Amino acid sequence: MAIYAIADLHLPGGDIKPMDVFGTHWAGHFERISQDWIGKVGDEDIVLLPGDLSWAMALSDAKQDLEAIGSLPGKKVILRGNHDYWWSGIGRVRDALPENMYAIQNDCLRLNDTLICGTRGWLLPGDQTGADDMKIYQRELLRLNMTLMQARRLSEDASIVCMMHFPPLTDGCRDTGFVDLLEQYRVEDVVYGHLHGSGIKSGFKGEHRGIRFHLVSCDALNFQLYCLPGTETNRGC
Repeated sequence: MAIYAIADLHLPGGDIKPMDVFGTHWAGHFERISQDWIGKVGDEDIVLLPGDLSWAMALSDAKQDLEAIGSLPGKKVILRGNHDYWWSGIGRVRDALPENMYAIQNDCLRLNDTLICGTRGWLLPGDQTGADDMKIYQRELLRLNMTLMQARRLSEDASIVCMMHFPPLTDGCRDTGFVDLLEQYRVEDVVYGHLHGSGIKSGFKGEHRGIRFHLVSCDALNFQLYCLPGTETNRGC
């Protein structure tokens, strides 16, 4: 079983929303992702999608995008991003998902021997952090603790893969409250997105404090799925 990840699909949500306004490299991006996905992913593989799936404003408008993702191979696990305004109550979201598609929100999913956790995250504290942003950051720390606590209730020994939308650290800010919790609960891998364009350079990729961090926003991956090291199969990670 391979574990893949890709974030920030930014599907149109029922409207014509050409993504090449963000650069010519975005032209036909989902078609390119889909072609790569079909060539790599088997039915038993897992694809992690940490946020910003659709521009839709309502769940009904996001259904076409969810069905497009659901039609692709593998078991898909989704997380809410800052642009997923269509994501309403978690019960409604789960009821709308196609078969073999799962949503994480402040809880944990066990697939085979892997625990999959996640929370959206938020802007990291800095000298200019306002009170409102700090409040959201603290709330996201509580949510991360909640999902990881549930994981360790399920198993003390199983490996944990954590999805976040916002980066839990950057190349210049590596020791954050998020990293403290990830280390405390012995998380092995973290996949995150959100960063685009010039912001990709600030994303940290590699191992820090025993945790492997993977930046998987789709333009950072040249619109190809990323395979977590150590989970490769013969299909071509």
